[in-house]
Amino acid sequence: MKPHRVYLGVDLGSVSTNLVLLDGDTLKLVKKIYLRTQGQPITALTQGMAQLGKASNWDVLGVGATGSARQLAEVMVGADVTKNEITAHAVAASHEIAVVRTILEIGGQDSKIILLRDGVVTDFAMNTVCAAGTGSFLDQQASRLNIPIEDFGEIALKSGHPVRIAGRCTVFAESDMIHKQQLGHGLPDILAGLCTAMVRNYLNNVGKGKEIADPIVFQGGVAANQGMRKAFKEALSMDVHVPEHFDVMGALGAAILSKEFIARGNQSHFLGFSMAESTYQTTSFECEDCPNHCEIINIIKDGRSIAIWGSRCGKFAIKQEMKLEDIPVVV
Repeated sequence: MKPHRVYLGVDLGSVSTNLVLLDGDTLKLVKKIYLRTQGQPITALTQGMAQLGKASNWDVLGVGATGSARQLAEVMVGADVTKNEITAHAVAASHEIAVVRTILEIGGQDSKIILLRDGVVTDFAMNTVCAAGTGSFLDQQASRLNIPIEDFGEIALKSGHPVRIAGRCTVFAESDMIHKQQLGHGLPDILAGLCTAMVRNYLNNVGKGKEIADPIVFQGGVAANQGMRKAFKEALSMDVHVPEHFDVMGALGAAILSKEFIARGNQSHFLGFSMAESTYQTTSFECEDCPNHCEIINIIKDGRSIAIWGSRCGKFAIKQEMKLEDIPVVV
């Protein structure tokens, strides 16, 4: 069977690991994998690559990587392009709606807003300090209330009178929800109230001082929540577009960027799906050559060091394929 020509995008994040394959000609999504990272990015990425490799016969033309662990993804899969989440999400949203002006993105660990004007990112903001308003907090509350996270939004839509929940802090929000339950408020009203509080918190913090203009795209894992979609629309009094593949937009953007890289005449460095069969481990040590005492991370593949980073001066950054005996190792 003739191989299917595709571009691979990898978004290796703290909560989820997303991989997508886009058709080499049309850039339509032909395969996507969504995995929970669960604090083990190497394991999650190798599992995802193994699943892709078994799914069909692929001819990977280029690879893009993004996410909080994008450096790790780059050395493991041989990414041709490695970009931050802001760039990747902006590229994916612009591919969905060419004239998009505002991107609302809420993932499992952080949330961000990206403003574009004439196709160019002009401003952005991120919330990485507090979990309030992120997917992990929604997961936590769904678990506490003993409801599947997939049903959270649908239940919230049944609300007739959302209660007001304090949403500026996860601790206060949870305490307020418990208090409202004790007063006898129904579950739909409490969940709808939480969605409204999360949107209010997002707009007052991440979106503070930002000119939110339509067209607006809402993406990230939390965009699956119907209650959150409704809360954003009501708060902004504007239509909010949710892409078909809202949950893997970072990986989509990375794959699109890899096509642009290859189109400029560059060769791909993709290491192949067989990388999933390799054994990976990490070690670390503290460099004592200066007062910074940088913590250096060493990535080892099949007994060979493939990447070392963490030094502020860049001392170890370019040392690839070093002999293990030349590297201090602290287990």
